[in-house]
This record gives sequence, C-alpha cells and structure tokens, in this order.
Amino acid sequence: MESIKTEPLDTRGRDAERSQAEILQAAREEFASHGLAGARVDRIAERAGLNKRLIYYYFNSKDDLFLAVLESVYADIRAAEQRLHLLDMEPAQAVRRLTEFTWQYYLEHPEFITLLNSANLHQARHLQRSSRVREMNSPVIQTLGDVLERGRKTGVFRGGVDPVQLYISIAGLAYFYLSNNHTLSAIFGRDLMTPKAHAERLSHMCDVILGYVLRD
Repeated sequence: MESIKTEPLDTRGRDAERSQAEILQAAREEFASHGLAGARVDRIAERAGLNKRLIYYYFNSKDDLFLAVLESVYADIRAAEQRLHLLDMEPAQAVRRLTEFTWQYYLEHPEFITLLNSANLHQARHLQRSSRVREMNSPVIQTLGDVLERGRKTGVFRGGVDPVQLYISIAGLAYFYLSNNHTLSAIFGRDLMTPKAHAERLSHMCDVILGYVLRD
C-alpha cells in the first residue's frame, strides 16, 4: 500500500480545509468512475489541481482516501435525511416521504451507488474501521423507530416492525433497481430508466413499504 507522509509542497493561496474538500470531490469522481482498484492518485491530483504529495499529506494512502470519500457520501445523505424533519409528519406520511426521498436521492446521486458497489466488492473492509459511519447511521434509524412507535401507538401501524430491517428494505428496493437497471432492462425487454418507468417504480415501492407497516 503506497503511503507518503511529508510536508505540503506549496499551499500558498489555499487553506487546508479548501484543499481537502477539493481532494475529496476529485476522489469521489475518480472512485465512482473507476472503483478502488482502478482509481489513480495521479488522476485525482489532476482533477483537484493539486500536487499528489499533498493528497498523501492529508490522507496518507489511497485506502484512507477511499474511506474518507465513503464517510463523506454517507454524511451527505444523512444530512439530507435530517432535513426531511420526519418527526414533524404523520407516521404514514413520514414513511412515504422517506421512501420517496431515498429513491430520488439515489437517482440524483448515481455516484453513491457505484461507490457502495466498490465498497462491497472489497467486503466493506474500509467501513469496518470507521466509527463515524456507524454514528451517522444511528440518527436515521432512531428517527424511523420513533415514527414506527408513534404509528403503532395511534393504531396506524402494526407492531413489531424493526426499523433497521425497514430501512434496508426501502434502500434495497431503490438500490437494486438502479444498480441493475442495465441487466434488468435487457432481461425483461423494457427500458426501466424512462420517466414513466421511474414513476411506476416509486409507486410500487411506496405500496410495498406502506402495505407492510400499515394495519389491516
């Protein structure tokens, strides 16, 4: 594993926070395009307009930089989820909104899917050493758990719904469809990425998720 720790070469006109943000953005694009194995630090440096040694100074190694990118994309989606203010909604509306949001977020951020594909290809060995990711995931699960409990108490939702399992189902219904759209379109002979197909998929997702949590 290549690792170089040295003083920054020339940071005149740049502050550390700006430089790191530019590196992370460039690395996000590089890893999303080429995966961890195919990504090159030289190209990341070129994208960021920085000397390669400065990247190693801030992030130590390509593996550490990949982890930083994963943490940043998780931070982005968790921040966006918090802005939904799900606890201010009625329970059924909150679950529907989270389902709609997840679908739309994945559509608008295809790099999130490709980065997770790459992380899974390497058996999540980077994320396993990150406490930040686990801490970031806790609030959305807590919020969803509170929504489910409120719905149960008011008689809207059935009991016994695990918020972790429900969140995985919401994410999985969107993730599998989008990450496998090429093969699915070929197999079924349908273009699954048209606006009409997107609308049908989201409607199906909401029906499946709400059909599971709502009481008969």
